[in-house]
Amino acid sequence: MEYRTLGTTELKVSSIGMGCVTFGREIDHGASFDVLDRAWERGINLFDTAAGYAKGDSEKVLGQWISNRGVRGQIVLATKVGGTLTKKGVLASAEESLARLKTEYIDLFQLHGWDGETPLDETLAGLTTLVEKGKVRFVGCSNWAAWQLAKGLLLANRNGLALMRSVQPPYNLVQREIESDLLPLCTDQGIGVITYSPLAAGFLVGKYRRGEDVPQGTRFDVIPGHQPIYFTDHGYAVLDRLKNMAEKTGQSVVQLALAWTMTRPHVTSVLIGARNTAQVDQAFDAEAFGMDEAACKELAS
Repeated sequence: MEYRTLGTTELKVSSIGMGCVTFGREIDHGASFDVLDRAWERGINLFDTAAGYAKGDSEKVLGQWISNRGVRGQIVLATKVGGTLTKKGVLASAEESLARLKTEYIDLFQLHGWDGETPLDETLAGLTTLVEKGKVRFVGCSNWAAWQLAKGLLLANRNGLALMRSVQPPYNLVQREIESDLLPLCTDQGIGVITYSPLAAGFLVGKYRRGEDVPQGTRFDVIPGHQPIYFTDHGYAVLDRLKNMAEKTGQSVVQLALAWTMTRPHVTSVLIGARNTAQVDQAFDAEAFGMDEAACKELAS
């Protein structure tokens, strides 16, 4: 486990972060606390949630855990705006998140997506107000393209508004679009990169097969929007390469897929999701296993 500076902030975040999307949606409070306890015990200090996860229940679970364990000053707490990105909407979302998280400030408050309707300078003005009031320490964005981040940086610098300090994109062996422009932009501008979905929403686990029905209750059944992204010739070709390497090395496809993402340059922290403590442990096993550049290139070819 490493602790890395997030962009140009003074936040030190663990190289593995805890993504809290499963809490209140796929696992109950008791199981969520077990996962959070294991993550904390193993050294994770970055906990990332969102107002939109389980209609706020993820934030409630995380907030209760933080309060019960008394760890607020020792973690980096990240969440995301819910609803409209007008100034009023941004301010209201922050207040609601603060209440659910049982805290007076958020370390990293992120825009969950791009809003093509609200003027960006209005959104940034809302974020700036939160920073000035001390309710948010730093701001970032999630699921933004490189041009959107570049526009946000330009507007913020020109108008003295809060700067995006981090970006949170999906990144795995199937989804590698950020390599062409977003990662170079972040490296050039000193933007922290927190990636999510290293197992491609579970696709790279290997339980989905060409031409077969999606197993009931799996993430691709619950969220069918994942299917067009990963159920492609490219996706299955990646999975085939993983299976071939797993047979040669004796490592699992899960460990190989995680290790590939964790060894990529320019990534500050990789968020994992978990339904149980074993899934937390497997991320640490993958990080410890690592992967040399030859193997990385073979998988990504």
